[in-house]
Amino acid sequence: MGRRKQVLQTAVSVLQSLSIPAVGFDGDVRMQEDAARVVESTFKHFGKIDILISSAAGNFLAAAEDLSTNGFRTVLDIDSVGTFTMCHEALKYLKKGGPGRDSSSGGGVIMNLSVTLHYTATWYQIHVSAAKAAVDAITRNLALEWGTDHDIRVNGIAPGPISGTPGISKMDPEGVGSKSRDEMPLYKPGEKWDIAMASLYLVSNAG
Repeated sequence: MGRRKQVLQTAVSVLQSLSIPAVGFDGDVRMQEDAARVVESTFKHFGKIDILISSAAGNFLAAAEDLSTNGFRTVLDIDSVGTFTMCHEALKYLKKGGPGRDSSSGGGVIMNLSVTLHYTATWYQIHVSAAKAAVDAITRNLALEWGTDHDIRVNGIAPGPISGTPGISKMDPEGVGSKSRDEMPLYKPGEKWDIAMASLYLVSNAG
C-alpha cells in the first residue's frame, strides 16, 4: 500500500519476477477508509493475512519555532495515526481464530518501523521525534494487549541512518559526513538489507 503508484508497480514487478505472489494497492494511511479497503482487498486476494508491516513516514527539516501546527499534525497523522489505523483495521484478520485463520494456528504478526531520533534529541526533527515516539508506544501497548487477548506478536524496528533511502537524500543530500559516521556504533550507515533481514527474523517463528 502506498500513495505513489509507480513505486507500487515497481515493487510488485520485482517480487513477481522472483516468483513471489504480490499485489499492490494505492492508498493513504491517513484515511481510515483507504486502510480498511486495502486490508480487506488483501484478505480477499490471498485468503488470509499473516503479517502486517507498517512503515509509513513523513519527514522534512524544520526548526520548532518555524514549524506550523499543521506541519506537525501532518507528520503525526502519517506516522502515528497511520500506524494505529493500519493495525486496527488488520486486527480481525490477524487475531487467533479470525477470518482465514485456523484457531489452532495462533495469531499473526505486526511489525512497526520507527526511528531513533527521539531517544535523545535531534536538530529540526521535533515533529518526527514526537510521531515515532508515539509509534513506539503503540507497538509496546499492542504487544501487551493483543499479545494477551489475541495471540498477536507485535514487534518494532528502530533503524538509524540507512543508505539509499529517501530519508537520507532529504535529510543529508550530500551523504553521511565523517562527523555523523563517528557517532555511529559501526562507523557507517546501515543498509536496507539490514532492515529486511531483521524484519524477516522478527516476523518468523524464530522471532
